[in-house]
Amino acid sequence: MTDVDRIAGAPISWGVCEVPGWGFQLPADQVLRQMNEIGLAATELGPDGFLPSDPDALAATLADHHLTAVGGFTPFVLHRPDVDPMRELERLLPGFVAARAGVMVLSADSGLTGYDSRPDLDDNGWNLLLRNLDRVAAAAAQHGIRAVLHPHVGTMVETGTDVQRVLAGSSVSLCLDTGHLLIGGTDPAVLAGQAPDRIAHTHFKDVDLTFARKVQAGKLTYTEAVRDGMYRPLGTGDVDVAAIVGHLRANGYDGWYTLEQDTILTGPPTGEGPVSDVRTSVEFLRGLLLA
Repeated sequence: MTDVDRIAGAPISWGVCEVPGWGFQLPADQVLRQMNEIGLAATELGPDGFLPSDPDALAATLADHHLTAVGGFTPFVLHRPDVDPMRELERLLPGFVAARAGVMVLSADSGLTGYDSRPDLDDNGWNLLLRNLDRVAAAAAQHGIRAVLHPHVGTMVETGTDVQRVLAGSSVSLCLDTGHLLIGGTDPAVLAGQAPDRIAHTHFKDVDLTFARKVQAGKLTYTEAVRDGMYRPLGTGDVDVAAIVGHLRANGYDGWYTLEQDTILTGPPTGEGPVSDVRTSVEFLRGLLLA
């Protein structure tokens, strides 16, 4: 499979999100149909309830749209002693195995609703989080699934310091999310060059730094910034996408290039809707991969 055959999509690019009240939610058939129409090969699974939970029905739905499952975004509470993440893993594993989704994209969930705030974490909390990351990754690997950590705004792993603590204190691989890293204070192009062996999955999005700096300064919440257009189609923002792709390919990266541009819909879209931006990103990324 060539690099251009490994471009995948994610339902969040169509505004489909697990956060209550996030915005208008498009139906799965429309999202999957449009993914296929713009040439995506695979999709992440999306939040609970977006795709069928029955394995046969899920397989049939994906096959109907000529897509495979690449994995899914899965929030885990990892830092609290009263929460055992292995229970959530046991709940999720059957669906991932049935879908043949090889990547489980973990976020270190804050335990709060949404991504606009997070609690402070002491050393004991950090030690527990790091141990749980390795536990979850090891257990998932026994079922042929690679668990990767997704640094994410509003989670317990957000800032550059957080990311470095994970790299130093655990063996878990990373999902390189070009947008969340930049907003959290990590240059994703630098990280891709410094730690390419730890990157096993990607989420490609572009970012308007004007909005990102307002989030960093507390002038906008994350949700407000997304709604106002912080995320941009690839090639139209401030992420050095070409440098990131170059670092990954130089290191023999063989994972998925997943387009994941967080979007909030305030109502049913007029005109083409979100697919227009995703198409722009597909064309830009395909051009880089063919160069």
